[in-house]
Amino acid sequence: MSAATSISAGRIAALVGDFDRSPAYAGLADALTLLIGDGRIGYDARLPSERELTEALGVSRTTVTRAYAALRDSGFAEARQGSGTYTRVPGGRRRSHDRALLPSPDDAEALDLNCAAASAPPGLLSAYAEAAAELPAYLGGHGYFPAGLPQLQAAIARSYAARGLPTDPGQIMVTSGALSGAAVVAQAFAAPGQRVLVESPVYPNATQAIRRAGARLVAFPVDPDGWDLAAVASTLARTPVSLAYLIPDFQNPTGQVMSDQQREEYAGHLRRAGTVAVVDEAHQALALDGQDMPLPFAAHSPSTITLGSASKSFWGGLRLGWIRAPHGLMDRLTQARLTLDLGAPVLEQLVLARLLDRGDVLPEHLDRLRPQRAALLDAVAEQLPQWRFVRPGGGLALWCELPDALATALAHEAERLGVIVAPGPVFAAEGGLDRFVRLPWTRPVAELELAVSRLAAAWDVVRHSTPRGRPGPGRVMVA
Repeated sequence: MSAATSISAGRIAALVGDFDRSPAYAGLADALTLLIGDGRIGYDARLPSERELTEALGVSRTTVTRAYAALRDSGFAEARQGSGTYTRVPGGRRRSHDRALLPSPDDAEALDLNCAAASAPPGLLSAYAEAAAELPAYLGGHGYFPAGLPQLQAAIARSYAARGLPTDPGQIMVTSGALSGAAVVAQAFAAPGQRVLVESPVYPNATQAIRRAGARLVAFPVDPDGWDLAAVASTLARTPVSLAYLIPDFQNPTGQVMSDQQREEYAGHLRRAGTVAVVDEAHQALALDGQDMPLPFAAHSPSTITLGSASKSFWGGLRLGWIRAPHGLMDRLTQARLTLDLGAPVLEQLVLARLLDRGDVLPEHLDRLRPQRAALLDAVAEQLPQWRFVRPGGGLALWCELPDALATALAHEAERLGVIVAPGPVFAAEGGLDRFVRLPWTRPVAELELAVSRLAAAWDVVRHSTPRGRPGPGRVMVA
């Protein structure tokens, strides 16, 4: 975000709300720290003057002065002589990056649209504080819960029941993220040489877990307009397939949602073929238009193994996911899990149990994503009118079809201009898809608008000339 960005006193007053006033300066500093930390006040944004904020909040000048001083002392602000007070975070921008996601040394200052994951939503810190207060009760034990904390298993089971799928807590295994869950399922059921049906495009990290188990991928296309179930039936009829990995809810990356009728038809094809569905529901809770979602796929196919995740609906830093499976499969899954790890962190499980008691997703999280989606779609439509896309009703990303197969070249040129994006071939199960690029709307509006303007400049280069330079190192993974 540009250093010229500023936030008004009125906007801050609306964001901090009725902050704790015992004492007022500390409550205001705590509220501002949370707002800066979760991105609602952007990085390197100029804060209003002490006089302006004093008037907007109806507090004393001393309260604002001391609150700003506390922000500076804690590393969440800095004063610039003659210019004002600007937001910072301890450690700077590089704090949020890791070489596995951003392998180039220069990437830390780039606009990252490679990662479809948002910052932590409001309310997360309070859930951590509540969980920390309960943690001492668990410190006397060994801390290993391979199936998960019973209270979290129960909370996840209740969330399925609320969606129309009665679930016993014993059907739940808590994992260190949905990707970890996919690895457990692959370890348990994807034997070397077995065929696994996967969508293409598809979430690549999950298919890598399947490949590492030695299974062979059988790809079928998911078009920007949805699934071709006749093609699925034909594939299953001619090719023995043990598992089918699918994403029916805001499919990653296309954003498509499979209807109840389609789920019933798909389940029938799998049942006749003797194929078990492995369903990834990582984006299921992210319905942004207030629409009712279809029943879980497992409601149509009881043998289904379902993967869930807290990363997209809450925060990636929780590193928690889960598996829901029929009782008869849980022993096999447990044996496979114990070859990988012994359980997920206890504190984060306590946090997630509290968050789920508030709902499958926090309303404030959806409230942030809606304007970000609108800003991204508007910017692409205005600045890249040649690109085609279907407006997603939820999820986290836009799947754009380019007029020419130049997505890889575009990604290289965009990186040179300071934007990191994932081209279509990253999501292809068997190659191709170089006419597509995935653009998440998980960054603040100003960053998204700037990123699209740079993408437009990169697109202008690649469609009129040979991109400059040589391709850099490929991305290790996307999120």
